[in-house]
Amino acid sequence: MRASNAARAPRDDNFSQPARRPERIAKEQRPKLRLAPPPAASGLRVPFVVMIVVLVIAGVVGILALNQKITENAFELDRLHAEQAQLDRQEQDLDERIAEKESPGNLAAAARKLGLIPAGAPAFIRLPDGRISGVPQPAEGQPAITSQAG
Repeated sequence: MRASNAARAPRDDNFSQPARRPERIAKEQRPKLRLAPPPAASGLRVPFVVMIVVLVIAGVVGILALNQKITENAFELDRLHAEQAQLDRQEQDLDERIAEKESPGNLAAAARKLGLIPAGAPAFIRLPDGRISGVPQPAEGQPAITSQAG
């Protein structure tokens, strides 16, 4: 069997052994690995810190401006509430005046002042058949002294 193996793969010293020798030579010739120093980051930190400081200052100024606007709006709202309360009181006074003028006693006095006199019992006409219920009577009385007719 040896002869057949030898016939198949002729032994060549230059072929089998040089494969092991270059590995050893390559290991011995390669420089040893070592860690590289970290890159200098001082150039990147300054703009970042400046940006953060500017953002913080802008945020504080924004919050102060917002707070001032809220305070101004609170004063405006207070003023508007006071004005609304005054207008509500004025409306209530006007409603009371209207109610006073609409009272029956004031209406009768205003009618007398215009020369009107109280009417008697009224009569009614039913429209479907034209029948009259009640007896119509003219109003009797003296016109008021303050009227234009008197």
